[in-house]
Amino acid sequence: MPLEIERKFLLRGDGWRALGAGVPYRQGYLSTDPGRSVRVRLVRDKGYLTIKGMTVGAARAEYEYEIPAADASEMLDKLCERPLIEKTRYRVEHQGFVWEVDEFDGDNAGLIIAEVELDKEDQAIVLPDWIGIEVTDDPRYYNASLITNPYTRWPSTGRE
Repeated sequence: MPLEIERKFLLRGDGWRALGAGVPYRQGYLSTDPGRSVRVRLVRDKGYLTIKGMTVGAARAEYEYEIPAADASEMLDKLCERPLIEKTRYRVEHQGFVWEVDEFDGDNAGLIIAEVELDKEDQAIVLPDWIGIEVTDDPRYYNASLITNPYTRWPSTGRE
């Protein structure tokens, strides 16, 4: 079974901005059930359908398939829950790892999260100096959760 092991962090500072170019992402969810989510994503001229299982620790089952961009666009426009997730993703290399920094727009504007994928949950990593607190175990920061509880609606006292 394909397995995704990833840790999520908030950022401090913007030293990461000079280290990589951003790519716009548009994504939506056909299902945000906590036990399984089904995501549609459009990145440039490529579409993807992704099914993810329940997160346990920092790991979960993940199946991803490329689909025609036109199909992805139509599903995003007509079938996905609202609001859609709009973000710009930056890929930043640091100490042998690729960090994906997502800067959200739309209903999640103001949120910036960095993720790093690992081979095993207890894998040692060196954190870049622009990494802040870890939010891997906080479901509010899952993209699927940002559909039902967008960041711009969080009370300012609930933001880290």
